[in-house]
Amino acid sequence: MPEVRVERLTRSFGAVTALDAVSLAIGDGELVALLGPSGCGKTTLLRCVAGLTRPDSGVVLIAGRDVTDAPARARDVGMVFQAYALFPTMTAAENVGFPLEARAWPRRAAAARVAEMLDLVGLAAIAGRYPHQLSGGQQQRVALARALAGRPQVLLLDEPLSALDALTRTQLRDEIRRIQLKVGMTALYVTHDQAEALAVADRVGVMAHGRLVELGPPAEVYLRPTRRFTASFLGGRTMLRLAVGDDGTVRWGEAFALAAPWPPGTPVIVGLSPEAVRLDGERGLVGRIVLVSFRGPTIRLQIATALGEVAADIASTEAGRYRSGDPVRISVAAAQLQMFRADEENESGDEVA
Repeated sequence: MPEVRVERLTRSFGAVTALDAVSLAIGDGELVALLGPSGCGKTTLLRCVAGLTRPDSGVVLIAGRDVTDAPARARDVGMVFQAYALFPTMTAAENVGFPLEARAWPRRAAAARVAEMLDLVGLAAIAGRYPHQLSGGQQQRVALARALAGRPQVLLLDEPLSALDALTRTQLRDEIRRIQLKVGMTALYVTHDQAEALAVADRVGVMAHGRLVELGPPAEVYLRPTRRFTASFLGGRTMLRLAVGDDGTVRWGEAFALAAPWPPGTPVIVGLSPEAVRLDGERGLVGRIVLVSFRGPTIRLQIATALGEVAADIASTEAGRYRSGDPVRISVAAAQLQMFRADEENESGDEVA
């Protein structure tokens, strides 16, 4: 039985539908990350699981128990917020131990558990420091240790790394995943950062307009999305509006030819990821580089063609080869493209009537 299950959750705020009959099952020990644009409903869903927001309809179950109407304190969940929410007058150890004190743990058992949690997050040496003496990353580690201290059945994380600098965010992202795997904790992780979600999750859910439009392993969701919204939302793809030709093939000049399962004339959308673009072959669509953007491990090239612009990512080791104004030829392997009927789904992820 899944550790967490929500069934047809609906929640509205006035005229705005934040959740529209959302169903999701999270297995025991699994981490599911929710992605989506602002206002898509991902935080509302997490708050419904936490007991901080009550759904208008639907059911929330934890370990098979219906907790839809139960208060947050009765749900046996730990929560890590974007804001660290540490008590400024308590040391790191005292912050971690606070929920145990509130639950009347025996003093010796609580002290042992606090020491165990601080060691788990790598902060045993600074247990006596106060929040203002800690870095942002250290404060969030304390918040994580506090959320885990009471041995909750479920860990909920709401944008836990968004207030941190890029380097700390990457390091703590990997640390959260390591800790979650080590303790075997069932977790729901909400973030707006695509790289973060793909890195930490067993499965990634993509939300749009209060609906869960895609759910699957990170590689599947990123490389082989089944919904057009997911393809356009993830990975910075160029979305090309084309049509099936008389021979049953979709073409974008000389860049690619893709067999289509639909009749000639059917309008389609083809998703073209930047890393799939190949340059400087003997054949391909002729273009010209109009922008070069250095991004560390990669370089993003914006290329203009007679059929429209496309983005291409190349290794930064190739930085000296390409400059703005240079001519190039573009090609893409058919296996690296995603194709959708243009008349089956609109840009928000909703089905067209």
